[in-house]
Amino acid sequence: MSGTVERLWEAIEPYVAKEGIELDDLEIVGSVDASIVRVTIDAEGPVDVDRIARISRSISRMLDEDDPLEGAYTLEVTSPGLERKLRRPRHYEKSIGREVKVKTLEPVDEAYKHRGIVVGSNFDGFVLEVDGAQRTIAFDNVGSARTVFVWQKSPKPGQRS
Repeated sequence: MSGTVERLWEAIEPYVAKEGIELDDLEIVGSVDASIVRVTIDAEGPVDVDRIARISRSISRMLDEDDPLEGAYTLEVTSPGLERKLRRPRHYEKSIGREVKVKTLEPVDEAYKHRGIVVGSNFDGFVLEVDGAQRTIAFDNVGSARTVFVWQKSPKPGQRS
């Protein structure tokens, strides 16, 4: 993490923890003159729009008082959503049992693109089950990764699933 992201994380995490919410991710994108501060929060249950708005206002006041960023910025506070980026080891841990798409920097089992179920995670990487075979992928070999939302048909009324 860059120094500014670390400082923001240390300021924001205790506040959202008091609210019973996990600071899931934090990133700064854009230029020094016009950056976007993206704060992703998560909780056991759903995080509704009103709660996100309240937390966003509080974080905005906190950042206005501390003023940790040079130049103008836009604050975005959101939940991870149905298909979420996997950027931190914790994200993979929370995704065990879910389908993900991963692009690696170096080939794993002669492939750069992988789609499968996360079956395990540790401090070095994660294990992905692809077509019945397990692939161990190191975090530092991940170019990009995200969960895959799988639409499941609901049974018709009166029918069992």
